Amino acid sequence: MMQATKLIKIGNSQGVRIPKAMINHYGFGERLELTEVPEGILIRTIDQGKLSWQDTYQSMKTEAEIEKKEWDDWESFDIDIIDD
Repeated sequence: MMQATKLIKIGNSQGVRIPKAMINHYGFGERLELTEVPEGILIRTIDQGKLSWQDTYQSMKTEAEIEKKEWDDWESFDIDIIDD
């Protein structure tokens, strides 16, 4: 997807308007990362969904506890039913 745009004045700076379709397509949020590359400037979203190590641990622990509860039902399963 390629589209031409113009630099616009924003206070003492200049900015680029990004079409809404591109914003939606690439999932841009409030914060973007600009990286200089040989071909120009790479613009990408800053992944704000990343969890800290503590949050990641807590999330994994919670998921493991939920999964364990799902398997706890099997402990009371009557194996004799299968043998019939």
